[in-house]
Amino acid sequence: MDSRLSPKQIGKRIIEHRKLKGLSQEDLSRAMEMSRPSLSQIESGKRKLSVIELIKLSDILGFSLDKFLGEELKVPEEIGTTIKKHDRGSIRISVPTLNVDKFKNVLLYILERCAGKPNVGETVLYKLLYFVDFNYFEKYEEHLTGSQYRKLPYGPVPQKLEAIINQMIERNQLQRLKTEYHGYVQIRYIPLEKSDLTELSAAEKDTIDQVIGRFSDWSAAAISEYSHQDMPWKATENGEIMDYELVFYRDPPFSVRTYDEGPERP
Repeated sequence: MDSRLSPKQIGKRIIEHRKLKGLSQEDLSRAMEMSRPSLSQIESGKRKLSVIELIKLSDILGFSLDKFLGEELKVPEEIGTTIKKHDRGSIRISVPTLNVDKFKNVLLYILERCAGKPNVGETVLYKLLYFVDFNYFEKYEEHLTGSQYRKLPYGPVPQKLEAIINQMIERNQLQRLKTEYHGYVQIRYIPLEKSDLTELSAAEKDTIDQVIGRFSDWSAAAISEYSHQDMPWKATENGEIMDYELVFYRDPPFSVRTYDEGPERP
């Protein structure tokens, strides 16, 4: 395709038009009859768009080729969080919804495996939860706990965690301890009951085990620094909620999915 626009500029404009239509990346890839990873590469500027693909996009997203290749498009801030109807039918946008029982069981299971490790205080625990949720979403395109994570100075922090933990302490499911570790005050949590593994599918448990196996021996500083290099963190403004769909822009070693077929099925 002959254009003055770079692949990155084209990808950016596709994202803008997609959001104006209220479409998720999954919705558009299905309408385009291409894999989601291919669309992700186009939107990130890593893959060039053919003329045929551009014409098909213009039909689906309703833009003229002249305007697309010429003028700048601005997307209102509220677009992307609103669910809209498209002329092809009802569109589903993947919005995380917290499953409190699932979150509690994931937390208990991680602590069963890791609470005895001296490095696993609050900071490491938060990052383990983050990688569990975001890795699962990348592999299966479904939410595990449905928790939202906010970008804060020391890394991703799950929202509503403090309220959940306080409730679990009141119900004698957890104990909170203050200890000293390498000269610093460390907050630790001890599980007082076992997780209900019937609440976790085999794929969910496998994802948790993989994250524990990879990261549970890392120091708080090391895992925080690593999380800061992950695409969801890098592409999010300070203090904002991190978008799960940013996992599809990950590069190795962060990506946990082989992009040759569709999503794995849990």
